Amino acid sequence: MQSSYTDKIISGWWTKGNTEPKVGDNAIKDSILKVTNPVFLIGIDGGIAVSQDGTITIGNKLESNNNHLPLYAYAPRLHPEDLGDPYFKKSHNLRYAYIAGAMANGITSVEMVEKTGRAGMMGFFGAAGLSLDGIESAIDRLQKNMNNNYPFGFNLINSPNNPDLESAIVNLYLKRGIRLISASAYLELTLPLVYFRVKGIHRDSNDNIVCPNKIIAKVSRIEVAGKFFSPPPDKILYQLVDKNMITREEATLARSIPVADDMTAEADSGGHTDNRPALSLLPTIIALRDELAEKYKYKKPLCVGLGGGIATPSAAAAAFSMGAAYILTGTINQACVEAGTSEPVRQMLAEARQADVTMAPAADMFEMGIKVQVLKRGTMFPFRASKLYDLYCRYDRLENIPEIQRKMLEKDFFQCNLKDEWENTKKFFVKNDPNQIIRAEKDPKHKMALIFRSYLGRSSNWAITGDLSRKIDYQIWCGPAIGAFNEWVKGSFLEKYENRETVTVAMNLLFGAAVATRANWLRSQKIALPNNVGKISPMKLSEILELLK
Repeated sequence: MQSSYTDKIISGWWTKGNTEPKVGDNAIKDSILKVTNPVFLIGIDGGIAVSQDGTITIGNKLESNNNHLPLYAYAPRLHPEDLGDPYFKKSHNLRYAYIAGAMANGITSVEMVEKTGRAGMMGFFGAAGLSLDGIESAIDRLQKNMNNNYPFGFNLINSPNNPDLESAIVNLYLKRGIRLISASAYLELTLPLVYFRVKGIHRDSNDNIVCPNKIIAKVSRIEVAGKFFSPPPDKILYQLVDKNMITREEATLARSIPVADDMTAEADSGGHTDNRPALSLLPTIIALRDELAEKYKYKKPLCVGLGGGIATPSAAAAAFSMGAAYILTGTINQACVEAGTSEPVRQMLAEARQADVTMAPAADMFEMGIKVQVLKRGTMFPFRASKLYDLYCRYDRLENIPEIQRKMLEKDFFQCNLKDEWENTKKFFVKNDPNQIIRAEKDPKHKMALIFRSYLGRSSNWAITGDLSRKIDYQIWCGPAIGAFNEWVKGSFLEKYENRETVTVAMNLLFGAAVATRANWLRSQKIALPNNVGKISPMKLSEILELLK
């Protein structure tokens, strides 16, 4: 198919430079790929030629000759570092508007955070589900290896069943000088979260309010987004003052800032998700941002990025074209070699399709009926987790569950009798939250919930450690994005999970988004391009960097 134009609309004139224009679809495709140079589509002998050299004059009428030819369309340079919001990148010392999102239990590993940070991106260590010692070990390594020269952050997940743990993690972050967190799975603002945000807030010598601790919230509900982009509630500020955790001056200054500096609109993702469609979620949250920024007269811009479902260059380009300040990836990073998970999990993810995911009860919010999105292909976990929640809803204690069902739980789920499973469960909570055991001894239904949650919690650890004896029970947090990614990389070097490196994947998305965006700019000027123009196949990192010179 030859490139053409639907109408001869001359937008300006092109003046010849040092190189001759080229004709043909391949020439146009190659020029779009060279994103650091502009693309000029010009009229020659009734057809279209392309040049990345010369001078254009917009709108003026010139006489057509060998030096002045009609300009039908053009696209400026678009380096991947130009994508996204400049303020967001500057405020976080980033080259690229790209975040490797925090996947729990250290799946977003120290190595992954290091590599993205050194590449000019940002990663959030997956602290959720880890012990304080495990989190502090990651802090030690990252602060030593990154040496404050590269950006990184840590996750803080809402812990409604263990608020003391959430407080302990915040205290650890403040003690160790962690200044940036990704706040996830929040439905309501909590005292520890607000404490992290406002502790140390002050005025500088120019009377500007300085808030040293930054929060990037991850939300999928408009009502939650509104809470994060509003000042901290007075009720929580009063509590912090009463507890002598902050001063009255800090509380007063806190009323002039939002709880979160930035926000990720979380669409259909792996893990905790409301399965929101990105096309409706992102514009709505951006509009809410504008409304609240005007209402509270904030001095600094608020930035909104997009996560969930971003696994191909086209998806990344769509996110930026809708106004995303940055993009955030998760599911596809879990299949990368730096991820803190097992080889069997990487292989299972590399074979997944878009329909191979489903919702299942979450371990941390089991009693609330909150669900996470997980891989269903190759594992019985979603079915078994749903069965546990069904039994929890139907019965008030283990003893009332029909014997045939109890036998099934012992044989297939726990692989031991329920009495022994309760002893195993108690060992965990004695170390992590003894109050849960005290409550369970008085409340049989809570005891049942703790036992069921033990299966849900360990299922993710079986996957991370690669315990082949429990492969059928692997809980693998996963969104449909993995299927889109696998389809895109099919037949390329990235089809093999052994070749999937986080920065290589990220640069393919960013570079591909720049290419797709430039092709769409040309199409918007009534240029009909061949279907394959503006699309890239996966490229090695060295090849991308060569094109960006």
